[in-house]
Amino acid sequence: MDSNRQGEHGRAVLVAGASRGIGRALVRALLQREDVARLFAVARDWSGAALPEDPRLQLITLDLTDDAAREALAATLGEHCEQLDLVINTVGFLHEPEGQQPEKNLRQVNIAALQRSFAINAGIPILLAQALLPLLRGHRHCVFASLSARVGSIGDNRLGGWYAYRASKAAQNMLMRTFAIEWRRLNRDSICVLLHPGTTDTGLSAPFQANVPEGKLFTPEFVAERLLTVIAERTPADSGNFYAWDGETIPW
Repeated sequence: MDSNRQGEHGRAVLVAGASRGIGRALVRALLQREDVARLFAVARDWSGAALPEDPRLQLITLDLTDDAAREALAATLGEHCEQLDLVINTVGFLHEPEGQQPEKNLRQVNIAALQRSFAINAGIPILLAQALLPLLRGHRHCVFASLSARVGSIGDNRLGGWYAYRASKAAQNMLMRTFAIEWRRLNRDSICVLLHPGTTDTGLSAPFQANVPEGKLFTPEFVAERLLTVIAERTPADSGNFYAWDGETIPW
């Protein structure tokens, strides 16, 4: 096997949305682990990412909403590894400074906001899984984890509001649970999980941190370590489930 291709010496890992926030913290945490042989980090823009130099790390620039870009990603990965052992998707959308904001009431719901939220929060995870499926087959331990949010839980919704974000995360949950069922037929040792990171001190949560209880606003570094621990504790019997940063199971 080519010395540049992943082999028996460690895992091949992909992190999507890796240039900032939780994704960037995950990349840094994974580079501290000796069992990671190759780390593919995907983002649209790497300006200000400030990631450490490491021969195991390969930065890939692309927009995961683009069909051709996802196909190109799969082809690129195939040149460097025969399989992926861990995929973590952190791409998500809640708001933009001068544009779309979470809805406070029904009057604010509009089709453009729904379409954008669904395209990013629900579409990207399942279409990324679709593109990477050739690298996820086989009889071996393999994990696909995607960041969801507790507000996407229908059973846990007690406050209302945030229509587009809640619904798009709930849609992601259903799509990924359905993928987990199909994937198990192709790889009985596969594990697909949805993860709630908690309120994390990133640009996504910045406008909404005022009412966060003391001690419940987490650093990206803390969240990255917690999520990697939750992932490591999962077995194939857990595939298709939804977990919080502390390992708690979240209702659908």
